[in-house]
Amino acid sequence: MHPHYNELLRHLIEEALKEDIGDGDHSTLSSIAPYVKGKAVLKIKEAGVLAGMQAAKAIFHYKEPAAIFTPFKNDGDEMKVGEIAFEVEATVHTILQCERLVLNCMQRMSGIATLTKTYTDKLKGYSTKLLDTRKTTPNFRLLEKEAVRIGGGYNHRFALYDMIMLKDNHIDYCGGIEQAIDKAWHYVQNVKPGLKIEVETRNMEDVIKVIANGKAHRIMLDNFTPAQLKEAVDYINGKMETEASGGINLSNIQDYAATGVDFISAGALIHQARSLDLSLKAKLV
Repeated sequence: MHPHYNELLRHLIEEALKEDIGDGDHSTLSSIAPYVKGKAVLKIKEAGVLAGMQAAKAIFHYKEPAAIFTPFKNDGDEMKVGEIAFEVEATVHTILQCERLVLNCMQRMSGIATLTKTYTDKLKGYSTKLLDTRKTTPNFRLLEKEAVRIGGGYNHRFALYDMIMLKDNHIDYCGGIEQAIDKAWHYVQNVKPGLKIEVETRNMEDVIKVIANGKAHRIMLDNFTPAQLKEAVDYINGKMETEASGGINLSNIQDYAATGVDFISAGALIHQARSLDLSLKAKLV
């Protein structure tokens, strides 16, 4: 979880509600008095892994701190059709103004968590950890990466500021892989002590150069076949962390994990996930 998760979540909620409500929820303002109280329940309409419960609670409490949020399930729980995830009691204005944001977050997050679990289930029995990437929806990365974590995956760097990753374009602009690493290493020593360096490699020649240089922490092995990856992992022999990326899917992920690679990163966890069907329904008493 991001070290400033709660602060960033509050900012996300604030901006998303501004976007949705604008100068007023005129449908609600025109038809329901502001003092009217109500209840609503989150109905599960599709099986999968539940995610977004903490976010939903935070959304309602941002709008109305006195709202009563009663959870019946937790993030990471298996969910079945017909179950109720939570009940909320608040002013009807709060319920209706938060409804779409709550559903957008929970449907998207549950889809990501469900797909992530499908991948992590394939990795049972292997030491390899599954990572997400920065291939996320703008301004929604916080919750998409949290959904990966809920589904059993691990978060790669959150953004450009918390790890150096020298990819093909960095290397090409620098004139070579050794030059790029050396520049990054000097930058870390003088500007950002403690920042880790990862380097993308495209072939065994690159791998040999990175190991000989010795200044990186992790080697990304990009678009290697399982056989090529096994050769590279054996050559690296624990001198640096190893990460496989590119062309990895549910049908071949076990072949990659069997090489002994430390990490597999997959953008598909987020950008290929499908939102699950949930609904918020008024509970009339």
